[in-house]
Formats: sequence, C-alpha cells, structure tokens
Amino acid sequence: MTSFSDPQAVARYAEGPVKQVPGFLALQQMAALLLAEAVPDDGCVLVLGAGGGLELKVFADAHAGWRFVGVDPSAQMLALAQATLGPQAERVDLLEGYVDAAPAGPFDAATCLLTLHFLAADERLHTLKELRRRLKPGAPLVVAHHSFPQTAREKKRWLDRYAAFGAASGIPAANARNASEAISTRLPLLTPEEDVALLHEAGFESVELFYAGFTFKGWVAYCPGA
Repeated sequence: MTSFSDPQAVARYAEGPVKQVPGFLALQQMAALLLAEAVPDDGCVLVLGAGGGLELKVFADAHAGWRFVGVDPSAQMLALAQATLGPQAERVDLLEGYVDAAPAGPFDAATCLLTLHFLAADERLHTLKELRRRLKPGAPLVVAHHSFPQTAREKKRWLDRYAAFGAASGIPAANARNASEAISTRLPLLTPEEDVALLHEAGFESVELFYAGFTFKGWVAYCPGA
C-alpha cells in the first residue's frame, strides 16, 4: 500500500476503481446490503483499508444511524476520506495504522475491500484473526480483493482479462498492461480456495461468495457464536 503515500496517486484514486474493478459501484452497494442484514440501526462498523472513503460514504449515505471506525496506514488517504465523506465525517473515526490500531470493539460488522491482496498469507491470517476478535458473535465480515487461479497459464489469462477491462473502460492500453504486470510481480496473490481457507483458519464460518468480477472475488463470512 506504499503507492498511496504518493500525493498524485491519492488524487487519482477515486477515478481508478470504477475503471479497474468490474462492477465496483455494485460491489459497494452489495457490501452495504450484506452489512444491513445484521447491523442494527444504531450499529458501529469497522472499515479496514478505509483510505479514500469511497465505501464509507456509500455506507454512511445508506444508513443514517450507523457509526464507523475507518483504519488505513496512509495519512494522505485518510485525508482524502475526510474530504470524500463531507458532512458524514461526523459519524466516522479515522485512524492511521493497520488492523492492530483498531479499537477492540466489539463491532457489529467489518469490511475490508480491495486491501487484503496487498498482504502476504501470514499477514492476511493475522489481519483476519484480529478482525474476528473485534466482532460481536454472529457479526459479518465482508471482503473483496484480487483472487484467481495461480498456475502460470491461468494467471496470465486472468490478468490479460483484467488489462482488457481497464482498456475498455478508458485506461490507456499501455497503462492497463503495466498495471497487470505490476499485479503479477508485486502482489502476494492467492487463489480463491486459499482465501476461503484463510477465512476458516481465522475462525470465521458460513463463508459465502457474493461477488466475482474477473480477477476479483468477494466473500461474506460470519463470526461464530450467534
């Protein structure tokens, strides 16, 4: 996540996901609906990887009584989140850091969107365990990130599709190819099966796939004990 310390990258952030993530706006809407199945009208939601504030604003706009804690390691991205939220920022506590910086809760739900693919498997497992520790019994966790087959042939095919989607969405083709190459070489990618296994190992249950968009997958999982 170090690229988000670049002020120019921060400024461009809000434009990127719609062009790079198939169904990005629908992904946020689906996440809000999944949260609403369990979060009470006056509930509190933990948003990990909250920099930019895009999903925070969607959640806050949809549920006037919810409160939020947003955590992100980039001060610049948190400043962008503050600006994105506008008046809704009054209901959001923004904290700089990683999952260990989050309050103990317990929270009614948590999300981690387009973030876990930056973390190696051991760091992901730690993050997921810490999220579970901060959730109430039965509370949902919504995650979505790059997750696709990792054999050489399949990996190339899916990343070619990722680049093609970006180019079709208005990103210059060379830039889309460069982004695909960066994902291939710099991110500690896992397969969907490995991601689901990590959720179970972290102690979540009833893991359900709710979103699939080319290289991206999204799951909702639940803290046990409801």
